[in-house]
Amino acid sequence: MSATPAPTQPTGRAHWHRRSSLLPLGYLAGIVAVGVAHPLLAQWRWLAIHLLLLGAVSNAIVIWSAHFTAAVLRAPTPARRRGEATRLGVLNLGVLTVLTGATAGLPWAGVGGATVVFAAILAHLHWLRGRLRAALPARFAVTVHYYVAAAIALLAGVPVGAWMLVTDDAVRPRLVLFHAHVNLLGWVTLTVLGTVLTLWPTVLRTRMADGAVTAARAALPTAVTGLVLLAAGVLAWWPVLAIGGLALTAVAAVIVIRPAIQVARQKPPASFAAWSFAAAGGWLLAALVLDAISLAVAAGPADAADRFGDVLVPLLAGFAAQILLGALTHLLPVALGGGPVRVRAAIAVLERHGPQRAAMANLALLVFLLPVPGYVRITTSLLVLAALVQFLIPAARLILARRPSVNAAPDAPPLPAPARPLGGVAAGTALVLLAVLIGVAAQHAAGPATSPVPAAIDVPATGHTTTVQVIAQGMRFHPDRITVPAGDRLIIELTNRDNRRHDLVLATGPKTGTIGRDATTRLDAGIIGGTLQGWCSLPGHRQAGMTLTITATGGPAAGHDHASTPAPGTGTPRIDPMADPGPGFTARAATAPAIGPDRTHRLELHVQEVTREVAPGARQRLWTFNGTAPGPTLRGRIGDTFEITLVNDGSIDHGVDFHAGALAPDTPMRPIDPGQRLTYRFTATKAGIWMYHCSTMPMLLHIGNGMYGAVIIDPPDLAPVDHEYVLVQSELYLGPDGEPGDLTRMQHEQPDAVVFNGYPAQYEHRPLTATTGQRVRIWVLDAGPNRPTAFHIVGAQFDTVYREGHYQLRPGDPGGAQVLDLTPAAGGFVETVLPEAGHYPFVSHIMVDAERGARGVLEVGERTP
Repeated sequence: MSATPAPTQPTGRAHWHRRSSLLPLGYLAGIVAVGVAHPLLAQWRWLAIHLLLLGAVSNAIVIWSAHFTAAVLRAPTPARRRGEATRLGVLNLGVLTVLTGATAGLPWAGVGGATVVFAAILAHLHWLRGRLRAALPARFAVTVHYYVAAAIALLAGVPVGAWMLVTDDAVRPRLVLFHAHVNLLGWVTLTVLGTVLTLWPTVLRTRMADGAVTAARAALPTAVTGLVLLAAGVLAWWPVLAIGGLALTAVAAVIVIRPAIQVARQKPPASFAAWSFAAAGGWLLAALVLDAISLAVAAGPADAADRFGDVLVPLLAGFAAQILLGALTHLLPVALGGGPVRVRAAIAVLERHGPQRAAMANLALLVFLLPVPGYVRITTSLLVLAALVQFLIPAARLILARRPSVNAAPDAPPLPAPARPLGGVAAGTALVLLAVLIGVAAQHAAGPATSPVPAAIDVPATGHTTTVQVIAQGMRFHPDRITVPAGDRLIIELTNRDNRRHDLVLATGPKTGTIGRDATTRLDAGIIGGTLQGWCSLPGHRQAGMTLTITATGGPAAGHDHASTPAPGTGTPRIDPMADPGPGFTARAATAPAIGPDRTHRLELHVQEVTREVAPGARQRLWTFNGTAPGPTLRGRIGDTFEITLVNDGSIDHGVDFHAGALAPDTPMRPIDPGQRLTYRFTATKAGIWMYHCSTMPMLLHIGNGMYGAVIIDPPDLAPVDHEYVLVQSELYLGPDGEPGDLTRMQHEQPDAVVFNGYPAQYEHRPLTATTGQRVRIWVLDAGPNRPTAFHIVGAQFDTVYREGHYQLRPGDPGGAQVLDLTPAAGGFVETVLPEAGHYPFVSHIMVDAERGARGVLEVGERTP
């Protein structure tokens, strides 16, 4: 029995399909725009993925599953589709809100959008089930059962996606795996497997294979079971269970594909739509195999989530996008209607250059997935985008036209058989080869300078090239010493295996660009004739030990090396700890923050690079949390939950570590790239004043350059006091004026100043205040990164000392205390009642640090009667 398309659509229905088909085309055009503008978009990958899946593919599924449901159940469709139009409107309102909220840094707006998407798909599911209940038994009703299962899968995936918008805790990698697998292999793949039953023979214009319906009925429970096992496996991190689910999914796909292959043997694919479907099936099976391998070798869920990026490309570009383009190529002309002649003419428009487009897109994608140079990936990805544009332009013209673009008489003869595709395949292949050549040439041009790279020493060139693979990992180059025969040209293939970005700069001038995790680049070091130094130029990486030494063997004696450039320091201002900051100076407010009634504390910490005066006449480019060093002081009680969203508005990668929470550091403390955000959630279980700081290596530099702050968790019995202050001691290590701090001085423990709350002696010029007889509590945190403190108030005695989580002295005890001694990262508080009016200096009693600026004044006035 043949599978025939639905009857020619009435004019009203054609108008409906013309309007609704603009939706997926609009999202596809958005992908092209993102591809062109991606250097300007911090989250361009996320945006492109969701424009394709949540936008284009989901709209197409909702539109065409309704079309096929009506066709296979032989249910009449009303000319006015208010319900379908409403569902599509709600769906797109949700999609656009998700895209806007996530990219604009409004995660809760994204959650609201996801809720709207959920409602639209729930309504779509209700409509599908209603159609099934109302319809008479139909041979192809199994197709609608696939659509029902797919919608249920998306309803499971959407809430998890919304959750990920507002959380970035330890379970996030599992949520990523669950969300991606359920949406791609549930919502998309189940829909495709159900539609292939009738659409594939229709595209080939032939009969359906015997047993195709039986195969589809057998594959559905297999696919659903596989999806459930896969989802449970990645969520609980049972890789064996997840791999078993992938295997069942592959089995279900093969069950459906086998009858399709039988049909193709009888009538080989001869159209762009058919070639796209065939290629998409191959990419699906290849992606499932790659996915299973990734899960098998992953060290844990975080590693598996990272590796899933390699699976996404064939699933998205090879499978989902090709299925969508192939389906639209065939379905748009049929749905727009206008009679057989106009339908065939419209198909001819969309099929134009089909062999070239199919060959170019698939070969370019294959090359992109190979371990090729970065510029080759750029040129081949541009070809994939070009293939998309080749479809979008004629499709948009076809839909927007008031009448078909090809005029034909009603009695026009059928379209001739398609021409032999070999010419188009050859053209597509040639374009891919040209793109590869351009990419290789660009990579070569980007490696060395425009003029030949000079040798470390002038030596005769041997004509031989030595190629060395270097791995950047753990803030080191591996190997960090390279030996090359004198006169050889050295090519370094640098691969970054670290979670942070790196580059490589040589003293003779050649340098790579900055590369991210798992990226590889090549550097032409030139002719090697002596000793040559190299390093990573990202802030602090070189000083942390990320250096490389290249040595020539058999060359001239040492002594003519190209050594590294001097360490920073020239033009560095010096701090006068006695200098007055002037009448316009405003000291940092030292009053401790109050505790609000909420038991959940939410805050966005923005990494900001600011240049400001850190001492009279001295400026430093600080890396800060929310623009201040120290960052904002947080406060809560035992049992409170802190939900901190780190937003990296800086130029390099940063992270955050809250000592007030106890949790595995792997995920929440990982560094994030510029433009990214991460949510750090913890529950306070222990009292004290706790440090938080940047968690990115070298931490010495990141803390020393301003990335630290305090979290106060009140002891349960903490009594109210008259005045409560917070002092965070830290050190300044100045680099050149207006530049970041000098890591070399940090490593040698040579601070230019030791300060309370970021500025030397600021409270000497703007004293803290109290009144005689009032109880004063001062919280002290030593943020370091290197110096301890011995906090002391001259002329006062402490009757309360709380240090690192417990009381060492309480009021009423016979003894007293004169100092609160703290090592870096330690904290506590002291309390005192000042008996007389006057000026009470407070200092670190490590006197060299007091003289460097770790001092202030507590000004005590007389109590008024």
